[in-house]
Amino acid sequence: MKKSTLLHLRIPFSFFLLPIFLFAWAIEPEVDVFLLAIVFLIIHFLLYPASNVYNSYFDKDEESIGGLKEPPKVSKEMYWYALIFDAAAVILGLLFVNFTFALLLFIYGLVSKAYSHPAIRLKRYAWVSWFIAGLFQGYFTFLMSYIGLHDTTLSTTFDMKIQLGALLSSLMLWGSYPMTQIYQHKEDARRGDRTLSLKLGIVGTFHFVMVAFALAAALYVWYFLYFFELKVAFLYIAFLLPLLIFFFRWYLKVLFDRSRADFQHTMRLNLISGIVLNLFFLLLAWWNYS
Repeated sequence: MKKSTLLHLRIPFSFFLLPIFLFAWAIEPEVDVFLLAIVFLIIHFLLYPASNVYNSYFDKDEESIGGLKEPPKVSKEMYWYALIFDAAAVILGLLFVNFTFALLLFIYGLVSKAYSHPAIRLKRYAWVSWFIAGLFQGYFTFLMSYIGLHDTTLSTTFDMKIQLGALLSSLMLWGSYPMTQIYQHKEDARRGDRTLSLKLGIVGTFHFVMVAFALAAALYVWYFLYFFELKVAFLYIAFLLPLLIFFFRWYLKVLFDRSRADFQHTMRLNLISGIVLNLFFLLLAWWNYS
């Protein structure tokens, strides 16, 4: 494997999507340790990297992308590794978990390819790509993780606690997704990709995220109050505070200088978000298990 391919897999970037998996685990954390490990590895070290490298291959970005400030040039090798990683995810899911989990992995892989492939390229449609990305990285992945962790089928997820948790995962991603595109306006416009952030504009993206994130956070608080207890809801708010402080400080900077809507600030926001949410859901899993 070339170094450029390894970099475009962007395996560390999976850290930012880990909260979805941890949330699915935290609501019912008593699972087999082997299943916990294998489902985690399949999703975060095979499925997500396959999607990343496939997207990079067709985008051929020259400017910063998520997780890579200076992306190296792409090669045909990346296309084949995307397929290999996807196939490995499905095969391991079938061998070590169950057919339903493997099928969901396969569907996720197909959708991620439709997002990037020039023949379909959902990415060029602002609202469609926003909806599909949030739906599959949130709701779909939550259910896929739950099914894998519990070695169960789709029918067992028709429970209000599980379904609402999955929906909340998508709501949070729908609220935050445009922010991940805010520094790529020039690159996206060059390729003809009308992303939602590009349509909203820099300040409009901040305003959209404020409203959507506030709604999602309020519903999370309600969820924790309804299915857990008051302490969990307060803990969730407390963990969000560092993220909110950074976001609003960044917003004020951008109001006076649009160039501050850059790669560095976006990655810092992602990092803080990943840290606080991953810690919260790990704590929730421990709380729920004990």
